[in-house]
Amino acid sequence: MRRRKGALLGMLACLLVYTAADLGSKQWALDHLSHERTAHKPPVCEADEQGYLEIQRLPGPPQALIKGVIDLHYAENCGAAFGMLRAAPGWLRALVFGAAGIGASIVLVSMFVRGAGGSLFAISVPMILSGAIGNLCDRVRHGFVVDFIQVDPRLFEYPTFNVADVAITIGVVLLLIDGLRRPVPSQEAVPGRAV
Repeated sequence: MRRRKGALLGMLACLLVYTAADLGSKQWALDHLSHERTAHKPPVCEADEQGYLEIQRLPGPPQALIKGVIDLHYAENCGAAFGMLRAAPGWLRALVFGAAGIGASIVLVSMFVRGAGGSLFAISVPMILSGAIGNLCDRVRHGFVVDFIQVDPRLFEYPTFNVADVAITIGVVLLLIDGLRRPVPSQEAVPGRAV
């Protein structure tokens, strides 16, 4: 059964709020956790002869969000979530990220409109889409994704991430839980089917 227009409008409203929160927090990180280079500006996300990627903006000192647990520290991510494909050629990153983002978005919206999944699925869709849109906007605007949330390295080493990564991760977990909660009909329950 297709979802009602109200559910679709609610999903779009959540999508706008989550995307605005992600893009706004990234702009805050650009303004408060980093500053422009005054001299040499390296090519965007291109490794030098030693395989090192120079960042476009210089990070300022980290700021504690939760002292001893989470710091706010500027970083640039040329890869996928949590730095995957960071050293891949630019054309390959653009192809993989573009195709994956567009494909996943089309599938999720189509499933949402058709009424697939339960309530957790409906909650997960705008979270996943907002994360994909936020990170895609960064790639188009800067050539990289702005990351700024860092688990204190004294606790354990973990890649720096952003609000979009949090939204995608929570959305995927909700999607999986929703899939596990839905009963799968047994063969005996299907009328007219030989066992």
